[in-house]
Amino acid sequence: MDSYFTSRRHHQLREEVRSFAEREVLPRVPAMEESRSTAHGISRLIARQGWLGATIPEQYGGMGAGHLAKTLIIEELSRVSGAMGAMVQASQLGVAKIVHFGNEDQKKTWLPAVAAGLCLPTIAVTEHESGGHVLGMAASAVRDGEDYVLNGRKVYVGNSHVGDLHGVIVRTGPGSKGLTAFLVESDRPGFSLGEQQPAMGLHGFSFGELIFDNCRVPAANRLGAEGDGLSVAYSSSVLYGRANLTAVSLGIHQALVEETTRFCAERERYGKPLHALANVKIKLGQMQSRLMTARLAAYHAVHLLDQGVDCDAELMNAKVVNVESALDSARNAMEIHAAAGLFTNRPIERFLRDAHHIFAPAGTSDVQLLRLAEVALGTAKGSWSERLSELVRNQPPSPDQDLDWAEGSWGQVPPQRTHCAGKV
Repeated sequence: MDSYFTSRRHHQLREEVRSFAEREVLPRVPAMEESRSTAHGISRLIARQGWLGATIPEQYGGMGAGHLAKTLIIEELSRVSGAMGAMVQASQLGVAKIVHFGNEDQKKTWLPAVAAGLCLPTIAVTEHESGGHVLGMAASAVRDGEDYVLNGRKVYVGNSHVGDLHGVIVRTGPGSKGLTAFLVESDRPGFSLGEQQPAMGLHGFSFGELIFDNCRVPAANRLGAEGDGLSVAYSSSVLYGRANLTAVSLGIHQALVEETTRFCAERERYGKPLHALANVKIKLGQMQSRLMTARLAAYHAVHLLDQGVDCDAELMNAKVVNVESALDSARNAMEIHAAAGLFTNRPIERFLRDAHHIFAPAGTSDVQLLRLAEVALGTAKGSWSERLSELVRNQPPSPDQDLDWAEGSWGQVPPQRTHCAGKV
């Protein structure tokens, strides 16, 4: 199944990311778990590998490798650290808004910096009072000459405390046409961060609060026209958010299966390995079955996205299947480990905690199922993937193409053409 969707180049990229994750990220996990604060150093190190540029066209210094390559990157990082997989997936949300809605000046300014790892982008939509109801947001922007003045707060922003460039959706008028998107550098006067709150899992990743207090932003930092904010928010969530979070769940799921099978081989009962017990073996079989099905759903969805065809339903399905199956397998893993799984000397309890963090962003499972029901009933309202398909550029090479990893090929750090105007 893996080879059906992936080329030799994809496999090479997977090995590169896996090797890096085991060498550079894994040794830092205990410190991230202990501190429960933003892991600035390893976040920057990962960014400098060039992987944030997976879906950035080569003309802007990116890999131009597509969504399947991006999925492999996030998956392999999440296999070792869900927090660092989440960091990359959140950065990719920040990439989406510029790739799809940025003008040429904005693309030339920011995309090379992101691709080179000099700038970590975010997207900020959610507010305490509105939650997933995007149209209920209250944060605002008012035009004042050549600037806009932003006021309000955004919460649960991925990469909040490590991000340099925040894509912020705020209200500029009434109704669905009254939302507008802006690029806000993290060093702008009037911008600040809320205190980072310790969370259940994903230790090392930040998803906190952004505060705008008469924050003045040039009109040149507006993404698209006034009123395009809803499109920026929804397209980033549908086309990138669901696929990215699917990849995080998939990586955690892979780690759960690997660690549980390792435990079953090491631990003995009645003079035999633990996996010799029928009930344990059945649970292992269930975990493996779920993992295979989840990976098939994930790769199929992003494969279609790379082809530029209608795949909103597949992306929704991939998210719900991966999130729910990872949670089910986490429970099986804890049942097999029993009391041994409750202690932090084994990573199972970390995988369980991290898996729960992927449930809500980009729509809970209930949201995905409601939308899928609309697909079944024929009442779905349009397709974001079809609408933006003409913007999908630089498709991955076919498996039989030349595999010379020369300058500009996948996996190499893009040229450092410009610096992020925010904090680096």
